[in-house]
Amino acid sequence: MPAAAPLQLISETLLQEKQITLYLKREDLLHSAISGNKWRKLKYNLIEAKKQQKNTLLTFGGAYSNHIAAVAAAGQEYNFKTIGFIRGEPHEPLNPTLQLAQNCGMQLHYLDRTTYRQKQDPAFQENLEIQYPDAYFLPEGGTNLLAVKGCTEVIADIPIQFNYICCAAGTGGTLAGIIASLNGHAQVLGFPALKGGEFLTNDVAAFIKQYNGQEYHNWQLQTNYHFGGYAKVKPGLIAFMQAFKATHHISLEPVYTGKMLYGIYDLIQQDFFKPGSTIVAIHTGGLQGLAGFAQRLGIVF
Repeated sequence: MPAAAPLQLISETLLQEKQITLYLKREDLLHSAISGNKWRKLKYNLIEAKKQQKNTLLTFGGAYSNHIAAVAAAGQEYNFKTIGFIRGEPHEPLNPTLQLAQNCGMQLHYLDRTTYRQKQDPAFQENLEIQYPDAYFLPEGGTNLLAVKGCTEVIADIPIQFNYICCAAGTGGTLAGIIASLNGHAQVLGFPALKGGEFLTNDVAAFIKQYNGQEYHNWQLQTNYHFGGYAKVKPGLIAFMQAFKATHHISLEPVYTGKMLYGIYDLIQQDFFKPGSTIVAIHTGGLQGLAGFAQRLGIVF
């Protein structure tokens, strides 16, 4: 069973000056290896895999994917075999993410980038289903309707009233679950990790429509905090994350949560939020990726 994901009050001068109350919901503390929104996304998928009597979890991801790491850890903990199709060529030694996955028993298979882009093609999927008849298929990033269902439970775990809830966005599943569970209450801000993240507006709306048939208008995307694109970092982001950790003793990661919190602080500076507002920001985990960034960039976050 997962641990609690407490609300942590963030206290500092800027927030006091702007009369803003900010909480960080520590989803990163839910599970030591199946962290944050990955636990939420996998919960009902694991139940469904057991129901279908599948003994293997098969999925896709990049070489530093939080999803790959989480699926491998979930397989080890809940007695599934795991298979990961990794975008790109194999490299030795393995990076920290893939080493973790392999240590958990995941079979790693590599696909060149052209082949990887075909992973959603019906013929490609059918071939995999023939090759792995005992596998339960999870999409890249883990987002499907069962993942959205799991992410709706984030809100039930917040025992306070708030005006805004903020969440980073990759594929949009976590954001969709949060919006659906609020049922039109409060305001939701999504912070896409990808450059050109406006496309998520349609994706998130489609997930919600498929999940509960509803359309909501209490959410928006903040697309100016991608720092050049997915997994791209700049000195300003690194400095912000290092200062945040030094002040609050909370680690962030630069792909999702670091960018979101940088964006929140920037919006606070711009008086985007009315004085007296209470904001809940979701720490979606993903800290396993810090070792890879440290290895590649020589930076301690």
